[in-house]
Amino acid sequence: MRVSRGGCAALLAATVVVVSDETIDGPRFPLREMLGFTIDSGQGESTATLVVDDRHINPHGSVHGAVMFAMVDTAMGGATMSVLDEGNWCATVDIHTRFLAPCFSGTLTATATVRRAGRRVIHLDGIVTDQTGKECMAASGVFAVIPAAS
Repeated sequence: MRVSRGGCAALLAATVVVVSDETIDGPRFPLREMLGFTIDSGQGESTATLVVDDRHINPHGSVHGAVMFAMVDTAMGGATMSVLDEGNWCATVDIHTRFLAPCFSGTLTATATVRRAGRRVIHLDGIVTDQTGKECMAASGVFAVIPAAS
């Protein structure tokens, strides 16, 4: 996907050109494929699930924070898309993260929930947990609603 440049205003008004095919799970998303997580979205909620392996580990032996961020950002995007009208799309405006505990192995799950859906912005909460239910990261986010082209 290519988006024109020029700051936030340009991003919100950008024309999107799809340059790849759809996959079974929806649009092709190379970052998700590289990290190896799956997405499941429902009405106002989405989860990203990842089985931790060596590519996710930082030099200190725990899951790199960027991996958890990518999971929660993608889950928030899925939750946002689940409440939008057909043809609309979204873009991340802001995500605040709080790393609560290190994660080392097993399965991580990022769950995102829409808290308030307005006409122009969507507010969400997210949490990343390990396979024992331990909370590793908490997040709150705001996504812009990009109206369908007329």
